[in-house]
Amino acid sequence: MATNQTEQPQALRHQEVGHKSLLQSDDLYQYILETSVYPREPQAMKELREITANHPWNLMTTSADEGQFLGMLLKLINAKNTMEIGVFTGYSLLATALALPEDGKILAMDINRENYEIGLPVIEKAGVAHKIEFKEGPALPVLDQMIEDGKYHGTYDFIFVDADKDNYINYHKRLLDLVKVGGLIGYDNTLWNGSVVAPPDAPMRKYVRYYRDFVLELNKALAADPRIEICQLPVGDGITLCRRIS
Repeated sequence: MATNQTEQPQALRHQEVGHKSLLQSDDLYQYILETSVYPREPQAMKELREITANHPWNLMTTSADEGQFLGMLLKLINAKNTMEIGVFTGYSLLATALALPEDGKILAMDINRENYEIGLPVIEKAGVAHKIEFKEGPALPVLDQMIEDGKYHGTYDFIFVDADKDNYINYHKRLLDLVKVGGLIGYDNTLWNGSVVAPPDAPMRKYVRYYRDFVLELNKALAADPRIEICQLPVGDGITLCRRIS
């Protein structure tokens, strides 16, 4: 287990899970976590967050404040049938499963079952594994098959996308067929480490620079899409909510 974040030196806080907040003050983000997030975080989510902190790719996990936000959002819209593209160890998946009613369902897709199985024992212990159908492999072929079948049109209340940014546009084209009118799609990382406003020649990590243009393309496309209403929030690394209106 990772050391409790409140006991760590200031310089080390959040690094084990990737400090994704765009708040300029680390102390302010820590205040939010300690005052509003950690005291209300379900024990299972805390356990999975701490397990994931030891993963070499821990930067990929959903932040605790975003997990809390997703849980609240799902309850507000009374979501029952959901989808998640990009699972990693399952922190956001667990947040979703805990928020859904007992007969709620999540279609979860990821190319790496091994990472999902890191969090699976925690999900099982929390008593929500029965809500999850996990599919290993690329999501696009699955989505195409669902659309071809015809019976999944407009059946999803909420879809969360936190996967390969170079396919976000391709996901969007398909997901609008699957989410119901009035339902939501959430795209994660739409502020992409703040790089969306950085000059082209600014120093960036290779993966940030590589995906930056794809994120910019998505943001522009979502803003111009008349089939949805959007709200881009500075939660975590940025999440854009899209409400299908037609």
